[in-house]
Amino acid sequence: MVRSMTGYGRAEVISGGKRLVLEIKSVNHRYLDMNVRMPRKFSMFEPKLRSLIGKYAVRGKIDVMVTCSDTEVLAGSLHYNKELASKYMYFITDIQRQLGVEGDVTAVDIARLPDVFTIEEEAEDENELWKLLEQAAKKAADAFIRSRETEGARLKEDLLEKVSALRGHVNYIDLQAPEIVENYRGELYARVQDMLKDTKMDENRILTEVAIFADKVAVDEEIVRLKSHMAAFEETLEAGGEVGRKLDFLSQEMNRESNTILSKTNDVEISNRGIDLKTGIEKIREQIQNLE
Repeated sequence: MVRSMTGYGRAEVISGGKRLVLEIKSVNHRYLDMNVRMPRKFSMFEPKLRSLIGKYAVRGKIDVMVTCSDTEVLAGSLHYNKELASKYMYFITDIQRQLGVEGDVTAVDIARLPDVFTIEEEAEDENELWKLLEQAAKKAADAFIRSRETEGARLKEDLLEKVSALRGHVNYIDLQAPEIVENYRGELYARVQDMLKDTKMDENRILTEVAIFADKVAVDEEIVRLKSHMAAFEETLEAGGEVGRKLDFLSQEMNRESNTILSKTNDVEISNRGIDLKTGIEKIREQIQNLE
């Protein structure tokens, strides 16, 4: 199956008093470029997470974002710093006395001051954290791959249509190219007859001129190679897998042959078809950049 490099996947897992959301999104890139953002308590798992997601993608610029929130009040120890609270109260009272500031200071006011109360959370089980992250990662990656395959199927259909259109141009050139030589032969005979009038023509000289012209404008080899490249292009698409680089190479070769055809022909219709051929190949090359 052909995959696009554009994709998105999201998963949400709730377990052990935690709600973890993991999102994966990607766009096209020449290589695999992965950026991971996650809470600090999960940072130790980044290498494992990169390795896991890397199994689902070969190319693309991939952004992975992890968010985690508590769904329950976590167990922990509440600590009251009595000494610090006393110092706060002493200095507040001293300020009021020295500056003549009036106002009541309540226990709630003191409790809100930094470090009067602190909560020491219990250490979390690393294995449980990884299980939660792994579960979310696999679910998101599955959705991510499905979206890439859906987009890849659309791209495949579009590329096959474009190659079919190219074949129409190639077949036209293939049929019309021999007529150019025949037309040239007729025009050459007519011109020579007009110049020489009743004088006998040198048939061999005419044939030589026609042969030289035919050699200059012959595109048989280019047509054969173009058809071969198009057939290989279609076979590669049908085979699926990591086709992006191979299709890019084939499209470059197709472009090379179309350039040669354009440089050889002096016929307006064939030149127009050659331009259409190059335009179609360029559209194919642009579309291929989105394939893995």
